[in-house]
Amino acid sequence: MSHPLPAEPKTRSRKNTLLPLFVIIIAAALIGFVIWQSIGDDTPESTQDGMEQSGVEGESQGQGPVAVPEEGAQPEQSDMSDIERRDPEDLLAVGPADAPVAIVMFTDAQCPFCAAWHDQTLPTMMEYVEEGDLRIEWRDVNVFGEASERAARATYAAAMQDAFTEYHGLLFADGETLPESGLTDEGLLDLAEQAGLDTAQFQEDMNSPEVTEQIAANAQEGLDIGAYSTPAFIVAGEPIIGAQPTEVFVTAVDDALAQDR
Repeated sequence: MSHPLPAEPKTRSRKNTLLPLFVIIIAAALIGFVIWQSIGDDTPESTQDGMEQSGVEGESQGQGPVAVPEEGAQPEQSDMSDIERRDPEDLLAVGPADAPVAIVMFTDAQCPFCAAWHDQTLPTMMEYVEEGDLRIEWRDVNVFGEASERAARATYAAAMQDAFTEYHGLLFADGETLPESGLTDEGLLDLAEQAGLDTAQFQEDMNSPEVTEQIAANAQEGLDIGAYSTPAFIVAGEPIIGAQPTEVFVTAVDDALAQDR
């Protein structure tokens, strides 16, 4: 006589039903956590360009690499005209010290956007300089590294022989930067020869402690105000980030001149 099979315990049936549900809940929680982490990673970091945080609109184009600011560095206030040195003895400047408008440019010898600005916009700005309406002051922040710092020292050494604009023009000839191989000691000396400089004096000045200290101070000044990428400008006290079209600078200078009159 056959016996009927015993019925499956109800507790096992409930376990078989709850287990897939528990797995689904855990999987959903993990997916949610991954998505939340992804969104957090896309948020701009607080160390991004401090001058951008001060309210500059429409930049990010024509902008070089971003340097990491020192811990505790804070973006400067909107009116940044106090960065203008207005020093008649400033070797990295053109235009009258008392010109009604000033541009301070933070640059780098290896920055292609700086070279483009030099080629496309500087000639128009020089027209204002020649009229006595504009002063332009340069500061090298050297965000590209050692070769840029070396080129900055070379430019300052050339400026000590009253050849700043000539030498700077050779670094950015035809709106292009030189390859890093052209920014060696030998390459920079070759540019000095092309500019007709006293090369022995040039080498001595380029490697002097005084020039090294001045270049380091210029770079730190840029980082202190939030110029963590190049090019960056202060035009009549207002920041402009990136190699914006020439019209942006013309408008900024014209507006500042109109307010001065």
